Amino acid sequence: MDAQQSKERVALLSVISNTTLVAIKLAVGIAIGSVSVLSEAIHSGVDLVAAVIALFSVKTSSLPADGKHPFGHGKIENISGTIEALLIFAAAGWILWESVVKLLEPQPLETVVWGVAVMFVSAVANQFVSRRLFKVGKETDSLALIADGWHLRTDVYTSAGVMAGLALIWIGESLFPGRHFHWLDPVAAIGVAFLIIKAAWDLTRQSAGGLMDETLPPEEEEEIRRMIRSQMPLVQGFHQLRTRKAGHYRFIEVHVQVDGKMSVDSAHSLNDDLVRQIRKRFPQATVTVHTEPCNGQCTERCLAGCLLTESQRALIRQTVAKPG
Repeated sequence: MDAQQSKERVALLSVISNTTLVAIKLAVGIAIGSVSVLSEAIHSGVDLVAAVIALFSVKTSSLPADGKHPFGHGKIENISGTIEALLIFAAAGWILWESVVKLLEPQPLETVVWGVAVMFVSAVANQFVSRRLFKVGKETDSLALIADGWHLRTDVYTSAGVMAGLALIWIGESLFPGRHFHWLDPVAAIGVAFLIIKAAWDLTRQSAGGLMDETLPPEEEEEIRRMIRSQMPLVQGFHQLRTRKAGHYRFIEVHVQVDGKMSVDSAHSLNDDLVRQIRKRFPQATVTVHTEPCNGQCTERCLAGCLLTESQRALIRQTVAKPG
């Protein structure tokens, strides 16, 4: 199975899983009158929408570049991640509103054990699916799948929290007949909402960063610098290293300085070798290397990436200054 098929299959698994959980949680939440279970149904509903968006984005992001999209369709994954984050914020707001209403006017719950059971099933199912999403997402560098994985991983924690709240109500009312602990249900739902808001904020920062053309992570840029330095002594310096990411695609540009007497053929071979080395590490990268002659007259910008000693630069300046 190739990477694209793997991405689409795990995204489809998320859609099927969330559809099933929404139906079960709604049925149980309405039956027992639990706002925390209903809030989890809404949470899973948001996860379902996110899973559908993720499935669409992994299909679309793999399309090749065309006339209208010369840099490909990779940013659809960043867009989908941002939309998913906004949906999570909206769901959290609804949960908070309903929880406060229920907290002010607590209502008795029926057959609490069913709520505990459905939350347990939800936590187990989402733990399994989220692990698959993270695994494939990291292997294929898919922001959409990783975002969907975080949605479900958050659902694992919130389901566990709701399950604990319902279990406390069940145990408390069993041990202390006549006393009511219904207020624990909306309190658990409020806890769910704040966890959701935290996940939404983290996802917004991650996905929106790609839309703003942020640089690659520092450790990745340092890897690229090491690859350039490995081409010494053919490469005498480099500057204007610019990087960005769109979905799972990376774009890397750099100016490298070489001996001014190097032939065009040798310079072209050097470019090909450097591009090949970078793409071996980052397979979905578009790499642009601009070659220019080094005359020893290093500006402040050039000095930052200069690979020559001062004596070597002085020798080059003398050579360039000689007539003929």
